[in-house]
Amino acid sequence: MSPLSPVSSRADLVAESIRSAILAGRIRPGDTLVERRLAAELGVSKTPVREALIMLAAGGLVVLTPSRGTSVRLLDGDDLRKIQEVRLLLEPWAVAATTRLGLPLHVAQARAALARSGANLDNVDHGELSVANRDFHRALYAGCGNEFVITTLDSVRDLAALAAVSLLWPHWPTWREEHVEHERILKAVEAGDAESAQRLTRQHIELSGQRAVEVVG
Repeated sequence: MSPLSPVSSRADLVAESIRSAILAGRIRPGDTLVERRLAAELGVSKTPVREALIMLAAGGLVVLTPSRGTSVRLLDGDDLRKIQEVRLLLEPWAVAATTRLGLPLHVAQARAALARSGANLDNVDHGELSVANRDFHRALYAGCGNEFVITTLDSVRDLAALAAVSLLWPHWPTWREEHVEHERILKAVEAGDAESAQRLTRQHIELSGQRAVEVVG
């Protein structure tokens, strides 16, 4: 992680820096997060780091244990099934809503994220693929107009990205299949076809869940 500038040393930016490191695989599930070490690495005091860890714990990405400190969450098969259930309930609807609203910025963000993942298909940078995957999905659901749905999906997508980079991809390299599925979803969104975008998103989430469950059992 790169040090933050003094003007960006707020807790939310510290949280985003730690989140990115976790989802890129630079900090692994089960790793202990030491406030003093993180503060030194990011060039901030321990206070925003402590606040950032509380924020990340609220989203489920890290676990705060009074006697053991803070660590990155370890996921199991039951966690994956629960993540799948929430995504299937909310994300297809949210992508369809974004499509109906026809917001060019969100479509452009999704296209940029897809280009980033495409650029990493051959050199297989799991970290960059994971972050690009998360950014792609967020771009398409974040335009739905419902902040409660967006907040819920943000936390679930973080956990889904953590599962992909730590559990799925090391055993089953599915990023090429996922890239093709993403391209189909985005084409439907760009065409303004909300029904197809919703159906393809649902199929994609179902396939992702099946792959993950097969790996972890």
